[in-house]
Parts: sequence; C-alpha cells; structure tokens
Amino acid sequence: MSRSADARARGARIERLAADWLAARGLRLIASNQQFKGGELDLVMADGETLVFVEVRHRADTRHGHPLETVTITKQRRLVHAARFYLLRNRLSCPCRFDVLAVTGTPPALDFDWVQSAFEAY
Repeated sequence: MSRSADARARGARIERLAADWLAARGLRLIASNQQFKGGELDLVMADGETLVFVEVRHRADTRHGHPLETVTITKQRRLVHAARFYLLRNRLSCPCRFDVLAVTGTPPALDFDWVQSAFEAY
C-alpha cells in the first residue's frame, strides 16, 4: 500500500472511531466524507434538530502541536463553503453548527477533545 493510501486508510479509521465516539454522546451520523469543490466535510451529524458539521483532526502525539491548532481560518472558510454546498444540494434549511473533534494517540488508546460551536459561519 502506498504511503498516501495508508494515510487515507488511517484517516478513515479515525473518522469512523470519531463518529462512534460522538454517537455514544447522543449525536446521530447523517453522512461522512462529503466532497465538494474546494472543501470536504468529515462528518455530518444531527444533535436534535441541529445539523452538526464535524471536522476531525488527528495527531498521534502533540510534539508538533495540538490537532486543534490545525483548524486555521482558511480551513474554517473551506468548511463553511462545503457546508453551504451540502445544505443547498440537500435542500436543507435548519440550525447548524461547526464542531471540531481533536483526536490524539493511536488506536485503541485515543483521547478525544470535542469543541462544540468551534467557530461561526459569517
């Protein structure tokens, strides 16, 4: 398996574990890995009547910084852009929020840091 394919497989596994972790806390998975021109949505979940766009960030350790530090303003703009496409494509008009789930460690020893309403769409 190539290095990039291996990284994608690891990322997909972390996102599945993240979705399970969030589901255990009451969220319901709607969609995952939604691709749009200029952006991607890792997880789309429901928290009651609110649609939650979850960005999953993983690092095996924090020697080079915490995963939350990687959600730059540019990344936030891309997520908002992708979320707007998702809402339009699915003809949805509902309350929304943007969460970030930082995951550190390697399976099965993972730590989760969930930031709800991590940023706003302007």
